Amino acid sequence: MSAVSDRLPAFPWDKLTPFKATAAAHPDGIVDLSVGTPVDPVPELIQKALVGAADSPGYPTVWGTPELRDAITGWVERRLGARDVTHRHVLPIVGSKELVAWLPTQLGLGPGDRVAYPRLAYPTYEVGARLARAEYEVYDDPTDLDPEGLKLLWLNSPSNPTGKVLSKADLTRIVAWAREHGVLLFSDECYLELGWEADPVSVLHPDVNGGSYDGIVSVHSLSKRSNLAGYRAAFLAGDPAVLGPLLEIRKHGGMMTSAPTQAAVVAALSDDDHVRVQRERYASRRALLREALLSHGFRIEHSEASLYLWATRGESCWDTVAHLAERGILVAPGDFYGSAGAEFVRVALTATDERVAAAVRRL
Repeated sequence: MSAVSDRLPAFPWDKLTPFKATAAAHPDGIVDLSVGTPVDPVPELIQKALVGAADSPGYPTVWGTPELRDAITGWVERRLGARDVTHRHVLPIVGSKELVAWLPTQLGLGPGDRVAYPRLAYPTYEVGARLARAEYEVYDDPTDLDPEGLKLLWLNSPSNPTGKVLSKADLTRIVAWAREHGVLLFSDECYLELGWEADPVSVLHPDVNGGSYDGIVSVHSLSKRSNLAGYRAAFLAGDPAVLGPLLEIRKHGGMMTSAPTQAAVVAALSDDDHVRVQRERYASRRALLREALLSHGFRIEHSEASLYLWATRGESCWDTVAHLAERGILVAPGDFYGSAGAEFVRVALTATDERVAAAVRRL
């Protein structure tokens, strides 16, 4: 087992344990703004779809039901502006983290192959490369990378943790560069429906990709937009030449979304009203927390989209974590996402209205 575990960094969230204990000791209880896990109810229409499919004694398929693939293709065209999307262009996955962690392995990458991701990024991009024994590196602008041996390029817009959004012009330029050099591009767009001061664009938009999906795949999740983190529901959309082999590999690996979850996803992707309601909840919490942090002496950078505020007091992120923990507020230290985050903290919007109000009072 050590041959695998030795490839991995220490699990970062374990380092928060003592600060969580401090925050939990607050007389009015902890306000946990660290992990970013949804706290609002799963919309009723989705719950009903899940229950309606509960009598599913047989094995589900990895590719999903035709109804699920119809729902995904319909949403991709309706919401992302993609064109001519067929079932061959989509693939359900068991939550997006699973895909990120195992994609380099499933692509057959290994020693000598390179994986690149943003300088400030979700830690699982690195974990995925490590599991495959591939090399990994960070970038500020991916077009400055040496394309030799670069087999997988991760984009993340809107960004976790910073909330930064890549413009349509930047996406177009990066897609063209990746194609010119034969680099496979995966775009993590899990926060795309949560733009506040920017309107995020997908790499699947024809203005970005010129009407072709060659060499590009986007990753989407229902965890945040539909409160389905507990369901493990996500999907890929893009180049059939990439998704076809991934489908075959995932069949062999038994990487199936459960049948009730597939039915729930059909309901979730077929309804936009619950997404609007959830957006309004997050927008309200974001406005309150943002103003409270600014009045407390923080500076907020980017954060024009996603479920986080990227904030700094110009000190070590761990000093900031300790400062807030003493006030019963738990946040994520910025160095979880790379050394460039050493003076920042990530503040999640995923707490109830009552807990957000408590944080605002304390700040």
